Amino acid sequence: MISKLSSSEVLHFLIIVSVMLLLARLLGELCRQLKQPAIIGEVMAGIILGPSLLGGIFPNLFNEIFVSEPKAYGAYDGLANIGIMLLMFIAGFEIDLKQIRAQGKQAFSISMMGLLFPFAVGFAAAYFFYDHIFAQPSTNLVISAMFFGTALSITALSVITKILIDMNILQSKIGGLVLTAAMVDDFFGWILFSIILKLMGSGKEDASFLSIIFVLVFVVFMLTIGRWGINKLLSLAQQHLKTGRIVTLCVILCLVGAIVTEYLGVRGVFGAFLVGIAIGDSEYFSARHRLALHQFVVNVLAPLFFASIGLRLNFIEHFDLKVVLIILGIACFAKLGGAWLGSRMSGMTNNESWAVAFGMNARGSQEVVLGLIALQAGIIDEPLFVGLVVMTIVTIGASGPLMRFFILKQEVAVAKAKLPAELPLT
Repeated sequence: MISKLSSSEVLHFLIIVSVMLLLARLLGELCRQLKQPAIIGEVMAGIILGPSLLGGIFPNLFNEIFVSEPKAYGAYDGLANIGIMLLMFIAGFEIDLKQIRAQGKQAFSISMMGLLFPFAVGFAAAYFFYDHIFAQPSTNLVISAMFFGTALSITALSVITKILIDMNILQSKIGGLVLTAAMVDDFFGWILFSIILKLMGSGKEDASFLSIIFVLVFVVFMLTIGRWGINKLLSLAQQHLKTGRIVTLCVILCLVGAIVTEYLGVRGVFGAFLVGIAIGDSEYFSARHRLALHQFVVNVLAPLFFASIGLRLNFIEHFDLKVVLIILGIACFAKLGGAWLGSRMSGMTNNESWAVAFGMNARGSQEVVLGLIALQAGIIDEPLFVGLVVMTIVTIGASGPLMRFFILKQEVAVAKAKLPAELPLT
């Protein structure tokens, strides 16, 4: 017999959603007023309401809200994951495929250098700093090094998307280039992720290398036949369905895409993003449809996901400044260096390269997921896991302002270069 949430569990679910959404939106708007990405406030909301602060100061209240009814929090976690999938979906349909084709070579150069260089630096650093950051003994140093290299190299596509949306530069040249490079980076990052899962001996079938081949086939399908089929389907829907029903149809297609890639072992957000690209390319998906989805997802569902990050562990109890500084220093040096080098190799100016590099430096939930699995496998301990999460938050916070700084610097440089030609001759 299928069980359902009891009245008490439903009550706790509603309390969790209400409290998390309220504080996430308040802090998110505060960050916007301070010219910071809203995602910083949304993550901080989770830390405030999580075991780090609320759980430490008022443990009984924290347990009553988040722990006493596990099924209620499980339902919240499911809702938060739907939110991040829909966020990637709307990011997908805002992508200009023509612009991507024009920037494809640049994006590939940036993503590959932004992946391989950090992986190499992280792999080497794991040997050099092993006694300082890997307190737990490992039976295989190579696995620890591969884990650290992977954790430093992967980029958070979902986080970058939110930052670009908050900065209103998603459809700009640099925004489109960063997002395209992040998509390539994220995909190959999940390939590395699956290899690490195999080596950790997690026993998960979704780590199968064969799944990567199927995902590649799905990518090609969605960008060719799938895109054509969705365009035809939306053409029929426009003739026979109202706006609300078309939006429903698009959300269903998004979830189907997420199901496919999740089943193949590469996160559902990737499938949602691909379906979003296919739908966004359709002439039958109007600005009214986009706005309807955008407002609800960005302002309601996405904050629930980003706030949930802070609920995962106690930051204060397991905080080790030395470990945090080592991880943060290596991570920023590796990712910024690789992305900047890739951008320069692709022909971008110095300011544009730094803007792209700081965009690619934003990390996200993928590091947290990989860290949790490594923690469970005994490869890392809690302070290292906290260091990875702190590095994630710091890089998120730094990406938006530093991207804006170098974008403005580039605009000033361009304006100065044009100025002499526009002055009248005397």
